[in-house]
Amino acid sequence: MKLFMLLLGCRVKGRFTEQHDIFFGIAKNLKELIPYMIDHWPEAKGKIHIDAWREVNCANGFLVKVIEKTQDMKLPENEMSLFFINLGGYRAGEFDEFHYKMIIAEKDTRAARRQAMKHVFFKHNTLPKSDLHYKAVAHVDDKYGLDVDDLYNIRDILPLEMKSRYALQLVPTADVIEDPVHLGYLKFTDLSA
Repeated sequence: MKLFMLLLGCRVKGRFTEQHDIFFGIAKNLKELIPYMIDHWPEAKGKIHIDAWREVNCANGFLVKVIEKTQDMKLPENEMSLFFINLGGYRAGEFDEFHYKMIIAEKDTRAARRQAMKHVFFKHNTLPKSDLHYKAVAHVDDKYGLDVDDLYNIRDILPLEMKSRYALQLVPTADVIEDPVHLGYLKFTDLSA
């Protein structure tokens, strides 16, 4: 079983631009995730496509393993967790908020936030205050105050069935591994087993 991260896209009725959301799921392949993606975004009425996806095999020095839970399974205290962080920021003259999505292995949300705030994204997406720029500061988008947009422990945002059946185990590694990111418009009908 593999952990997948997907960027879902949809033209929701009544919206003027395509909307996006992130989805995490555990399966053997993308096709197995279709019913879970549809349940994840009911307002889309099944008219969802995938704009980007990746298998999550590593994060900042840790291999990510999906393991089946046992009834008596207890994860050790101080176990590393896997966090999804959505950074938001601004660029002069651009009518948009730019985002950078990260997966970070850390002990807790504070440590994950601190690590994310060191990313080069903040340097390139923060503007000085002026008449044209009000609080145009790069941030980890809105959950934890002024500089947080989105920061979640991935185990908490998995579909309920997956949360109850699987655990994510992080194993330290000396190898630097980058997960390939697959980009482009992918319809559910294009997914093969």
